[in-house]
Parts: sequence; structure tokens; C-alpha cells
Amino acid sequence: MTKQIVISGSGMWTPPYSISNSELVDSYNAYAEKYNLENAEAIAADEIKAKPLSSADFVEKASGIKSRYAYVKDGVLDIERMRPNIPERSDDELSHQAEVALDAAKKALKAANKTAQDIDAVIVSCAYTQRSYPAIAIEVQGALGIKGFGFDMLVACSAATFGLHRAYEMIAAETAKCVLVINPELISPQINYQDRDSHFIFGDVATAMVIEHQDTATSEQQFEILSTKAVTDFSSNIRSNFGYMSRVFDTEPYGPDKLFHQEGRKVFKEVCPMAAAHIADHLAKHNLTSVDVKRWWLHQANINMNTLITKKLLGRVADADEAPIVLDRFANTASAGSIIAFHLHHQDLQSGDYGLICSFGAGYSIGSLVLKKK
Repeated sequence: MTKQIVISGSGMWTPPYSISNSELVDSYNAYAEKYNLENAEAIAADEIKAKPLSSADFVEKASGIKSRYAYVKDGVLDIERMRPNIPERSDDELSHQAEVALDAAKKALKAANKTAQDIDAVIVSCAYTQRSYPAIAIEVQGALGIKGFGFDMLVACSAATFGLHRAYEMIAAETAKCVLVINPELISPQINYQDRDSHFIFGDVATAMVIEHQDTATSEQQFEILSTKAVTDFSSNIRSNFGYMSRVFDTEPYGPDKLFHQEGRKVFKEVCPMAAAHIADHLAKHNLTSVDVKRWWLHQANINMNTLITKKLLGRVADADEAPIVLDRFANTASAGSIIAFHLHHQDLQSGDYGLICSFGAGYSIGSLVLKKK
């Protein structure tokens, strides 16, 4: 008989700074007005396009986002810089990403009643890592004093669920008994704060989970992972092109095409039905339907996407208790969004209640886990 595998603890690091829609839009509009003034002749001659202005109301209506957290706020709102002013650290200092990962990891370990000696493997799964190597996961492993092994994996907004999938499979295969999965999402360095359509989307955060056999779990809150499901389907509608090859291209290495950009309407049209079908199929594997699910911990990219997906599944709009929304104050935190939703909204569930974690994003990629409260 296959041993039951559970999520036994979760943790979250929240940055010290927050940026409201009004602050962000005021900065962008000041930049846009300056740009349009400086390029008035070229704009009049139709050589370049004027920068459109934005509003806080537009941002909230388009996304449901009201504010976002930032690892570093300095520099973001400065129209002469428009990127966070993060000081570079030397090779013998703890990296920025490892620092925030450690905070979330320690909280997850505490929630799971685990110490470093209990962990066999560390997975850092996120949209971006700040360097190619050595792996952030190995740096975190060393800082915590964990034996065993660690590795990084990048699957954009599905990195967290795919990381949990790997942990689940490692434990099922008995190559590890207890795995720490961390999602240190430092997105602000990749945001184009000069782009009206995307400057408001993302926020910084870090989340972590502990996954283990039920027979070793001692925490108060445990959720059995009934199964995992993943799918990918290539699309260029969400891209971030910056990488080590940027050094050799004869283009601006930090140009708009190298930062996050997307075809938002196409993404909405294509991903929503894809995600709804994926979730329905996954539930059906356990002879469950959407009405059996007590809590939906969905990817937090856009409130309109979540509304449409849950409406397709339930035949009605889900209420805030069924499908909690956290993007209003966290914004899109890449892969961490569904994990934030779980972390903040799981303790009230009763034994036997079903829940579902699902991410969807660039790739396209979709990952889900069907959970049952122990």
C-alpha cells in the first residue's frame, strides 16, 4: 500500500515595503508626460508613439490589484530610474534571494515541527533566480545546515506547483523522506515600470512548504496530497527574454523585449478554458466534481481570470470563502500566489474537506494538486 504523503507546514515572507496603485500610477504618468514632451516632434511626425497615461481605477478594474509588496521600494518610483535600487552583494555574502527564501523556509519548518536534520532535499522553484549557479537551493541548504541535496527549477508561474510535484514524486519513490519546497519570488527587478500595460502586475514575496510521509508528520495542520497533475503547451504570449545570451546579442540587454511582456488578451482567452478543463479532469480522477471542493487555492494573476475559471467549474461566481483572493494586496507574485492563498486560508478546513491548489501561466504551464484535510 502506498504511503500517504502530506503537506505538513507552510511559511511566508512578506517584504517590508508596499506600493499602492496611486503611487505607481503617479510615477508612471510623470514618466510618460516627460517622455511625450521630450519626444513631441517625433510623436507629431508619427515616428514614435506617445506613451498613454494610466489611472489607479484602470489598474484595479483590469486586474483586481490594489497594491503590491516590494523587496526594495527605493528607485521604483523615481522616473529617472524606474527600477529598484538593490545593492549588489559579494560572493561571500548571503544572496538577496537566499535571504528571503530562508525566512519563509524557517517559518514552514516551524509550522511542520521540523528541524534541518529532518530535511533530505531542498527545492527552490520560482519564476526567476538571480544567478545561474551555484543553485539558490544549495545556498539555502547550506545556510540551514541541511544534509542531502538541493536544486533550482524554473517554470514561471507554475514553478511552485511543479516543485511540489517533484517533492511528492521523490517521496513516493523513496529518494527522500521530507522535502522543503521554497518559492522566493523576487519579481520587481524584471518589471518594466515604463510599460503602462504591465508595470502594475507583479509584487515580491517568498513562500515555502514541507512535504513528507504522513507517518513522520506531527504538525497540527496536515493535508494529504491525493495526486498531482501537470500540462504544458508552448506559447510566446508570455515572455521574459533576458538571459546570459543577452550579452552577445547586438541589442539592448535590458530592453523592453528582454523584460516581462505579454499579450494579455490572448492569454486570458486561451488559458482560462485550458485551466478549467485541467482542473475538472484532475478532480474526475478521484470521482470528485467541483461541488466537492471546499477551497480553491488558485493562481493569483488576475481576478477576472479566477472569476471566469471558477464560474466555468461551479456554474456561478465563487464566493471569497471558497476561492480566496490575495492578489488585491500582493498583486501577481508569479508561482507563489496559490501558495499564499493556501497559507492564509487553510486552517479553518475540517478533516475530510477537499481542496485544490492550481497554478497557470507562462509556458503555457498548468499544475495542480488535489488535497484532503487530515
